[in-house]
Amino acid sequence: MSGKSKAFTKEEELLLQDFSRNVSTKSSALFYGNGLIVSSIPIWLFWRIHLIDVYSNLISFLLVTLVSTYALAFAYKNTKYVLKHKIAVKREDAVTREMSRKLGEDKKMSRKEKDERILWKKNEVADYEATTFSIFYNNALFLAIVIISSFYILKTMTPAVNYVFSVGTASALLALLSTGSQ
Repeated sequence: MSGKSKAFTKEEELLLQDFSRNVSTKSSALFYGNGLIVSSIPIWLFWRIHLIDVYSNLISFLLVTLVSTYALAFAYKNTKYVLKHKIAVKREDAVTREMSRKLGEDKKMSRKEKDERILWKKNEVADYEATTFSIFYNNALFLAIVIISSFYILKTMTPAVNYVFSVGTASALLALLSTGSQ
């Protein structure tokens, strides 16, 4: 091999970025915002139903909510990565037909440029659908695990311990399950 390193073009870097695990700043903010909202919901559950005093347990509420927010955002990101490629394959034909019909009338555009636009649109559709489904799926699973664990599995524990374990277990379990490749 020669001593020269192969530099990627800007188009190749954008394409690689579309298939990387990294998420955009916008997606990251969306994930952390949703994670904060969803991990704060159990506070209401324990305050109103389990009759836990919010002020005396404020530190545990804050710590568990912050850790849970991070774990949920991690789960969102991992689930999005796995789903994005599956959705891109499933939506490929429909997006290609739609974009070909839309771009077919433009005779000034080269075939390469049309293919690049189709690929860009396919990635955009897959990214949007993977993001929304990842948030929905993880939120539903998180809240179901919290409710089942707090009302059935850990019902004999004190409310404060029940909160820490049910929310902590739910967020840790989601983060763990999201690391799978299927």
